[in-house]
This record gives sequence, structure tokens and C-alpha cells, in this order.
Amino acid sequence: MDDSPPPPSRPCPICGKPARQPYQPFCSRRCAQIDLGRWLKGAYRIETDESPDDDEVER
Repeated sequence: MDDSPPPPSRPCPICGKPARQPYQPFCSRRCAQIDLGRWLKGAYRIETDESPDDDEVER
């Protein structure tokens, strides 16, 4: 059996508090919801100079 301690977890990417198991990698449901809201608003998008493909253009 491996008796080594688990690796240290990273802090919550939203508030910096220690991450908690049920909400990994976040510390709470609140921080997880904040992150989801940022994804849905497009805050994590990557800017590019490429034009969208014809399939991706909204009609």
C-alpha cells in the first residue's frame, strides 16, 4: 500500500481559499457558480484574428 500523503491541492481559482473535496477545484458552490457564469458570458474566450467558419456564423 502507498502510505504517502496526498498531493497538496491548489487554492480556489476564484477566491484563493483552500479547495474543498465536493467542489474541486473550488472551495464552495458559490465560487463554482461564479466560474460557470464567467464561462457562459464568454469571459474566458481567446481572441483571434481568424474569421469564423461558415458553419459557425449565426443565421
